[in-house]
Amino acid sequence: MTYDLIIIGLGPAGITAGIYAKRQNLNCVVVGKSFGGQMMSKSVEIENYPGFEKITGYELMERMKKHLESLKVDIEEGEVLEIEKNDLFKVKLDSDEILYGKSIIIATGANHKELNIEGESDYLGKGVSYCTTCDGPLFRGKDVVIIGGGDAGFEAARFLSTYTNKIYILEKGKEPLASMVNQNIVSKDPKIEIICNADIKKIEGKDFVEKIVYEANEENKVLQVGGVFIQIGYTPASDIFRKLVSFNNKKEIITNPDTCETNVLGIFAAGDVSSGRVKQIITACSDGAKAALSAYKYLNNK
Repeated sequence: MTYDLIIIGLGPAGITAGIYAKRQNLNCVVVGKSFGGQMMSKSVEIENYPGFEKITGYELMERMKKHLESLKVDIEEGEVLEIEKNDLFKVKLDSDEILYGKSIIIATGANHKELNIEGESDYLGKGVSYCTTCDGPLFRGKDVVIIGGGDAGFEAARFLSTYTNKIYILEKGKEPLASMVNQNIVSKDPKIEIICNADIKKIEGKDFVEKIVYEANEENKVLQVGGVFIQIGYTPASDIFRKLVSFNNKKEIITNPDTCETNVLGIFAAGDVSSGRVKQIITACSDGAKAALSAYKYLNNK
């Protein structure tokens, strides 16, 4: 089947693009590995999305999903393996299904960054985690480390405080990068200790994580912990598009900020995978809307 528009990604940007495309009567399909993206692992309630004073990431994505489904938009759950550009865009899925489209919106979001240190991969699922909401309850009563002093790390600490005995936040820089709102909340929690100038060296243990080694003031130090949560940011989920569109040095797809157009006619990018400076839920939704309306204009002109 040939679609007017293929939207790749089932997070806020992709879902919003699907809603706007359908409202323009475009024959579209939204493709992705699973609904929600990063939002499904958001560890604390969202307090800055208009219309909701407080809402969990899961609940917000469920509402978006319900809205998309109510419009009878075609949805394909699967991973995109390859894209070819000829007269039409050819999109191959891991199910061996092939979709054809006249235009594409890339809204694949971003993936967790890895530390790439000794022990990280060895203890993944054995005390090392990138998702606090997924795994936090498993560490009830334990001492844990969160690596990363940005908002993601501080929000993870707030969530884990419900379950754990002691939380160390290790930040490589001279001071935390989290917002003052998060810093103020965390500072009032006696369970949480912040350690700056901490250069992580390795994770050790036997069958499960037992300790983490870091360097501070040119001295190796050890924390005895039962879990390590890595919260050092995200990298754009853009690798499969590398031969298709232009990238910046952050591996983000370069777009026109007003139209979400890439350097290739008929291809648009929205949300965290694109080169927009601000990475927020609301800006991802904004990009999705702009990309869909730009795709509509492109198809009409074509």
